[in-house]
Amino acid sequence: MSSSAVAFEKARSEDRAALVGYLPAGFPTVDGSIAALRTMVDAGCDVIEIGLPYSDPVMDGPTIQTAAQQALDGGVRTADVLRVVEAVAGTGVPTLVMTYWNPVERYGVDRWARDLASAGGAGMITPDITPDHGSAWIDAADAHDLDKVFLVAPSSTDARIAMTTAACRGFVYATAVMGVTGARESTSDLAGPLVARTKATTDLPVGVGLGVSNGAQAAELAEYADGVIVGSAFVRTLLDHPGDEQAGLDALRALTQDLAEGVRGA
Repeated sequence: MSSSAVAFEKARSEDRAALVGYLPAGFPTVDGSIAALRTMVDAGCDVIEIGLPYSDPVMDGPTIQTAAQQALDGGVRTADVLRVVEAVAGTGVPTLVMTYWNPVERYGVDRWARDLASAGGAGMITPDITPDHGSAWIDAADAHDLDKVFLVAPSSTDARIAMTTAACRGFVYATAVMGVTGARESTSDLAGPLVARTKATTDLPVGVGLGVSNGAQAAELAEYADGVIVGSAFVRTLLDHPGDEQAGLDALRALTQDLAEGVRGA
């Protein structure tokens, strides 16, 4: 069982959903992102997603785009992303990279899989490639025992969901909002049916991302999802405290604790 799957199984054994937290590497700085992600782990995240900043993030909303651009403007490179992975994976929490495909292809698929595994990474989430177009990554991930997390959406046909989940390892990422990423004031009525359709095809845990921004929303989602995936709310918390690292970390800790209580039904 992969380390990601173990984290989900541990959460299930505690009769709760797992909390999956996302931040881009290099935001607000490389060292600042390490401190922020470690704070999230300490405050209750079960799995971490580290974003690889990219210049054309077509699936990301303005909040994550702003953070990724700050990281790029700060000079973050793929080597820095791997350094962040190594630092966060050292906490013992499964640490995956979420990235668009172009940076991986440019870096070299086999080289990337090797270096990600060497850094202690658990695997990769690939929002813009599907299993039928991702054979190079599938082969490289299998060679290095890395998780392969592909996305399903409300628009996915049952056949496509089955094809996607069959290629996944670790967990399945269900994106339950049709549109770009971003925190929202209410959850989506598309999430429950999507999770049910996905679970009909696989025994893998299903994590859901749909713009959760507080513990109450996390609790609602945790009633049927194996994992609650939060990104934009974490990023926004740091954006709201520019130039004051400690205030940002304190706010990040408070948000993580609120979300962690939510997935526990507290």
